[in-house]
Amino acid sequence: MRENTKIVKIGDKIIGGGHPIMIQSMTNTKTEDVEATVSQILELEKAGCDIIRSTANNEEAAKAFSKIKERIHIPIVADIHFDYRLAITAMEHGADKIRINPGNIGGADNIKKVVDTAKKYNVPIRVGVNSGSLEKNLVDKYGGVTAEGIVESALDKVRMLEEQDFDNIVISIKSSDVLMCVKAHELIAQQTVHPLHVGITEAGTITRGNIKSAVGLGIILYQGIGDTIRVSLTGDPVNEVVSAKLILKTLGLRTGGIEVVSCPTCGRTSIDLIGLANKVELLAADYEQLNIKVAVMGCVVNGPGEAREADIGIAGGNGEGLLIKHGEIVKKVPEEQLLGVLEEELKNWK
Repeated sequence: MRENTKIVKIGDKIIGGGHPIMIQSMTNTKTEDVEATVSQILELEKAGCDIIRSTANNEEAAKAFSKIKERIHIPIVADIHFDYRLAITAMEHGADKIRINPGNIGGADNIKKVVDTAKKYNVPIRVGVNSGSLEKNLVDKYGGVTAEGIVESALDKVRMLEEQDFDNIVISIKSSDVLMCVKAHELIAQQTVHPLHVGITEAGTITRGNIKSAVGLGIILYQGIGDTIRVSLTGDPVNEVVSAKLILKTLGLRTGGIEVVSCPTCGRTSIDLIGLANKVELLAADYEQLNIKVAVMGCVVNGPGEAREADIGIAGGNGEGLLIKHGEIVKKVPEEQLLGVLEEELKNWK
């Protein structure tokens, strides 16, 4: 389905039309604090974020976009609630895209002012509707908050923009209810050609949020629905980007970077496999240019065989371990040298 969506350009990134799915996140700094916001965005860039969103909740924040853009390398989206004037200010100060709900910025005249500015600067508008803000008439119509109501609300907002002869649009429909969110995306994908920004809103803390996001996004993306995604987690937004990359890689929608596989450990484990696996995971983040599988195994029973299935692996024994490369045992080293030996191999990988 993604191949059939319209193409939308956000800064120097392109979504829709079958282009690669872009990863988004959102800063949690005060946007007007340019130093803090830039610092966080640069960390997100390093983690693999493609597009960043920041709130424009006051005039100072909206005007800060021009200063922020001078120092970052990915497109920035202005998040707008209620005040159409902040949308205009953010676009005048360089926002590459804005996120609004056309239904809550004060009527057709204000929508026209926002659309006219978006046309002037060639800025796409993301129409965002969340289940938590569904209009009362739609709640009454469908007997509660439903996927059908969310879709109808979103398409109503899209029509508000289309009536202004504007179609540079991205749609976002989110719910914290995973199955409702899945159903809503299945429904809307049949009714629009605008690209879709996909996410499970208010997913929660890192463990709960990752599980809900992986299940929901996995079902949606596997059906060919979605052009850009955000994993919404409570905490450091870098975690959102890491999780999004893993979801896309697991579904075969993104390649590159090291895939680390490790055994769950059991009573046979004779080395600190948990600590070692976590260190390898951190180490792998520095080698995004490699497209290989690294195995970290904890015992001599299954470890060597499973490590042979990876491009390179380490399999622990009793205070020592094997380095296995391309299915062949290369050497045996003490446990404390395993990480260093693996790092040296990655540095010189061919």
